[in-house]
Amino acid sequence: MRLKGKTALITGGGEGIGKATALLFCKEGAKVGITGRTKEKLDQVIKEAKGSGEIIALPGDVSREVDVKKTVQDFVKKFKKIDILFNNAGVLESGTVTTTTLESWDKTIDINVKGLFLMCKYVVPLMIKNGGGSIINNSSVAGFIGCPNTVAYCTSKGAVMQFTRSLALDHVNEGIRVNTICPGFIKTKMNEDFIGNPPDAQKQLDVMAAQIVPMGKRGEPIDIAYGVLYLASDESRYVTGSSLVIDGGWTTY
Repeated sequence: MRLKGKTALITGGGEGIGKATALLFCKEGAKVGITGRTKEKLDQVIKEAKGSGEIIALPGDVSREVDVKKTVQDFVKKFKKIDILFNNAGVLESGTVTTTTLESWDKTIDINVKGLFLMCKYVVPLMIKNGGGSIINNSSVAGFIGCPNTVAYCTSKGAVMQFTRSLALDHVNEGIRVNTICPGFIKTKMNEDFIGNPPDAQKQLDVMAAQIVPMGKRGEPIDIAYGVLYLASDESRYVTGSSLVIDGGWTTY
């Protein structure tokens, strides 16, 4: 088991990549806490968990400081330490600079960037006290390349990458590694929501993937989870400040 004896806090753990990662971490022996705004989704993940690890639900909104503080406090009260933090929570809102509303912009930055900042603000001191840890921030290929009609999302994901580099340098001498995972076109509800949830959403998304991804298909959440597992484990002990792209070749164009 690659995470035996480790503890991991995962934001946005109720579905998609967060859920897949939580279940994989549990299978690999970790004690896991998952956050999210919908408790029912978190509880469902717990029901599906298998392996020697453990998963607990910590409902909350990463963009609210009071929620973040409580999440971290409750996690440490239960598991005593935080070895791994996976900042996965995120939203995708459509819009150009002229069509994006201020509400949509603020929501995207609050969750995708401020939420990550808040989690690190309260977790990093605990990692320092514990002698180190691994932080993985979920960015996107949109942190590397521009995507049409997603100005707020692309901006936020670029910010995640720069935040990661800065955090990695600030705490490299305190045993904390900080890296970014950059998913491409993955089968998550986020993409269905983005195109308006039409009845043939899966078909439309498959057609889109075939046009832009060299491998010709969308990835699965577990494909990203295995990348996160590598960055969380001691196997990546010499890796910090890096961006691991998992995109079926999309960014090779």
